[in-house]
Amino acid sequence: MAYDFDLYVIGAGSGGVRAARFAAGFGAKVAVAESRYLGGTCVNVGCVPKKLLVYGAHFAEDFEQSSGFGWSLAEAKFDWATLIANKDREISRLNGIYHNLLVNSGVTLHEGHAKIVDPHTVEINGERHTAKNILIATGGWPQIPEIPGHEHAISSNQAFFLKELPKRVLVVGGGYIAVEFAGIFHGLGAKTTLLYRGDLFLRGFDGAVRKHLHEELTKRGMDLQFNADIARIDKQADGSLKATLKDGRELEADCIFYATGRRPMLDNLGLENTGVKLDKKGFVEVDEQYQTADPSILALGDVIGRVQLTPVALAEGMAVARRLFKPEQYRPVDYKMIPTAVFSLPNIGTVGLTEEEALEAGHEVVSYESRFRPMKLTLTECQERTLMKLVVDAKSNKVLGCHMVGPDAGEIVQGLAIALKAGATKRDFDETIGVHPTAAEEFVTMRTPVGG
Repeated sequence: MAYDFDLYVIGAGSGGVRAARFAAGFGAKVAVAESRYLGGTCVNVGCVPKKLLVYGAHFAEDFEQSSGFGWSLAEAKFDWATLIANKDREISRLNGIYHNLLVNSGVTLHEGHAKIVDPHTVEINGERHTAKNILIATGGWPQIPEIPGHEHAISSNQAFFLKELPKRVLVVGGGYIAVEFAGIFHGLGAKTTLLYRGDLFLRGFDGAVRKHLHEELTKRGMDLQFNADIARIDKQADGSLKATLKDGRELEADCIFYATGRRPMLDNLGLENTGVKLDKKGFVEVDEQYQTADPSILALGDVIGRVQLTPVALAEGMAVARRLFKPEQYRPVDYKMIPTAVFSLPNIGTVGLTEEEALEAGHEVVSYESRFRPMKLTLTECQERTLMKLVVDAKSNKVLGCHMVGPDAGEIVQGLAIALKAGATKRDFDETIGVHPTAAEEFVTMRTPVGG
């Protein structure tokens, strides 16, 4: 049978665009459907605008610390509207770049909501198109628990478009997004409270990292409340919000921001017309080649719920394009040693196993830690400390994990990820000459094990 397209991609986020562009580059006839914005969550309401806001929040510290270096500044004033307008302009520019990348690579772009009619047919804007392969790359969507008054809360989608900076913010959650936005609001001057129902935020990260960030955020005056959750939200006559906690306490705020998880975006996608199966959490089930139960339908990125990071979706998109249209170049995505950063203030950078994971996997572990005041702060009153940690296998001397909390942690850990991916040992680290004076050199000068 002759199909209209070799590949029809639903969703123009990072993974979908990467698959489409490279499939077209390999000679395939490709179409992409997008109902919202080009670039997906990351470009529009995720990592890119979030990091721009993190940069904005960090300036408060820079102004404060500059006096130690001889700078005398007039009172600094912050304007939220200017930051948001400039952010919007940059996102618009990136949308244009994504549009050009697709069109210039020969991809047909369909703007509208696509629905799968059968395993080889998609309907969009009243028209039907057939495809040998259909790729679901529709990403995720933030969830707000349906407690009484949940309609008064916002998610990350709305946070990027607030008309003004709230004076008092409650951030609910304990993952990346909650910790990052708590840092943004706090850094920009809002009175910020972070509520998390567990004992300590960032579950799954190394214990030393979690505790260190807790200490640093507490030093900065952020209100951290653990084992706390909201039972209901009520809007007050003056427009403010009252959160009643499950323990009976009441907190008032001007904004309640939920970052308690994301669901796969499968609304009105037509999966009932296919054999595609979902797992217990609602994500699309795929095999190692990203095929669903219907072999002609594939899925990748956040919608399959494996590792929900933009670079992972990009790698998955590349793998799909190669397997389908350039099999001689195909290689599976390696999900081990994936580096990541949390753009909290201070930043977290991590790659490899946590100490807890290493022990659970049966390794005999030796850990090395260093805590120090960064050189930049020695002329200031700031008492922030950086944490660096290496998790090492005692028998093989192989470095299993590398973790950091401090300025530019993500930038520093990226290079170390290559070393860990290549199987570097602690001896390799020890024999590497450091770049002096830098914080990064601490990773090659740690000699005494924790407790040693």
